[in-house]
Amino acid sequence: MFIIKYKKIFFGISTILVALSIFSIFYFGLNFGIDFKGGAITEIAYLESEDVLVEMPSIEDLKLDLQKMELGSFIIQEVSTVAKNEIGGIILRTRDLSESERLSVVDILNQEGKYKIEEKRYNSVGPTIGEELKDKAIWAILIVVLAIIFFITFAFRRVIEVSNTANRVSSWKYALAAIIALVHDIVIPTGIYAYLGSIFIDYQINTIFIMAILAILGFSVNDTIVVFDRVRENLISSKKGNFDDIIGKSLKQTITRSINTSLTTLIVLLSLYFFGGEATKQFALILSIGVVFGTYSSIFLATPLLTLLRNKK
Repeated sequence: MFIIKYKKIFFGISTILVALSIFSIFYFGLNFGIDFKGGAITEIAYLESEDVLVEMPSIEDLKLDLQKMELGSFIIQEVSTVAKNEIGGIILRTRDLSESERLSVVDILNQEGKYKIEEKRYNSVGPTIGEELKDKAIWAILIVVLAIIFFITFAFRRVIEVSNTANRVSSWKYALAAIIALVHDIVIPTGIYAYLGSIFIDYQINTIFIMAILAILGFSVNDTIVVFDRVRENLISSKKGNFDDIIGKSLKQTITRSINTSLTTLIVLLSLYFFGGEATKQFALILSIGVVFGTYSSIFLATPLLTLLRNKK
């Protein structure tokens, strides 16, 4: 099959994508949300009204007024409006605020009653809780990855027994190929989000992002194992066949299923992103990116890697 014949091209594409993602992570940095960093985030919408001004204040004026409160470092950014009665909106990210400070901040954003506003969101997390959540998120990802390694190694432990000498591949090599694909599927969405986080304040690495990453891991490894299982079946039925031909045959038999499954999932996720609420928008975006690259890695990366790992010690 052409995927096996031109596997070096697909390996090169994956290498470039991962390298660009790593560059993005280190160059732009990760925009950790208040879930992991601690602090407060306030979202205000400026509404239309006949009694007050119909234009929102400038960001520069708001910055000057907020600096007088001695809040330390803060980030304020204008956001696009959604509702018809909104003329604009802002998101403000600060340190953890007391109730009196929060009210003072809202008063500044309201310019002492000159504007009609709606406080759409206020979340506050202490720095200690943020560090604890960050540690738990890292451990959650590591535990999932280790569980996948052990599961694939165990599930394919008898693959050597059903293969002829020329086609024998240790079960841990199946796990290694799957893990390389999973790293590919995690790094690329993270790199994209690092870039988006440098432009938009609300694109943050938070608990929603971790949930999406864990979902991507499950989706990607499921697709990879389906192809691997077909490889095992073909190794049993074609004991005298060439290993590369068996891999190509297995991909040809499963590629339509993989693409169709991903497309149907992607349609649902994109519908959720464009027509769903704000609370699920970022989750749908991260998962959509993960589905695309997870499908790519299962077909063009993980399975062709078996042909390279077969004779590698």
